[in-house]
Amino acid sequence: MDLFESLIFKIKGQNKKIVFPEGDDERVVGAAIRLANDGLVKPIVLGKAAEIKEAVKKSGRKMPETVTIIDPEKYPIEKFQEMVKSFLARRKGKNTEEQAQKMLKDVNYFGTMLVYMDIADGLVSGAVHPTGDTVRPALQIIKTKPGISRTSGAFVMTRKNERYLFADCAININPNAQELAEIAVASTKTARLFDIDPKVAMLSFSTKGSAKSDEVKKVAEATKIAQELAPDEEIDGELQFDAAFVPSVGQHKAPGSKVAGHSNVFVFPELEAGNIGYKIAQRLGNFEAIGPILQGLNKPVSDLSRGANEEDVYKVAIITALQALD
Repeated sequence: MDLFESLIFKIKGQNKKIVFPEGDDERVVGAAIRLANDGLVKPIVLGKAAEIKEAVKKSGRKMPETVTIIDPEKYPIEKFQEMVKSFLARRKGKNTEEQAQKMLKDVNYFGTMLVYMDIADGLVSGAVHPTGDTVRPALQIIKTKPGISRTSGAFVMTRKNERYLFADCAININPNAQELAEIAVASTKTARLFDIDPKVAMLSFSTKGSAKSDEVKKVAEATKIAQELAPDEEIDGELQFDAAFVPSVGQHKAPGSKVAGHSNVFVFPELEAGNIGYKIAQRLGNFEAIGPILQGLNKPVSDLSRGANEEDVYKVAIITALQALD
């Protein structure tokens, strides 16, 4: 059973409601229709009825009755006022009612509130909107889990029977030691969703003090913090990639480590390395990169690439529904 066959098996029949704010986009609408027809999720598509109708026409399909269409501009006034009230309570004085009225007409804020209010179980956006437009409402409304100060972005990297997790490759430019440790712990939970038994390598250009610099010191400190935060998890560092991945190198460079040479979760020291690393694996190593999967939020929100195709939207929605089961 391949990765998505196993994920589909887990979510089918769970009837998770996933909101798609970009209902005027053919790729998004096509994926929502497929997901509904396959019985995997109950899509909620946001947008103006005429624009959604046009996107459906371009997709060459028919919209099934199990897809709910909502135009935020025409949302029943009593329900909208309830949403405004809930938003203001969540923001704790950071926005006025006038600001809230305006912000909640935005499809990403509206969709995020549907998730926060348990009308939907998760959200998938980003095919049209930049990352900030997807992540900002999530951080302001849904917020991060206890013990997690920032969300992070992971990719599941698959090739035939191989499966790994790379993080953070999408969000945090230069996390400090505490944030890096939190990313490592969050990554163990994401890995298990994909049936990866996590062995986490905190990556560096140094292995166990082979080089000295502030960058190395940060990763070493992050490793200690992560081990304290999750003492039952297998987390080690700092490790160079070859020491983390190749058994003979790991044994030579980090003897006695349970992680070195056997890692399947790789935590990069900063975004530049993570983003470059996953794209090298994708383009030169022919791995499929699934994500970014946003980690650490109280409820699942997924950010698509603006270069995503319909299949990408379909798969990310499946992952979002899987996260909603957790």
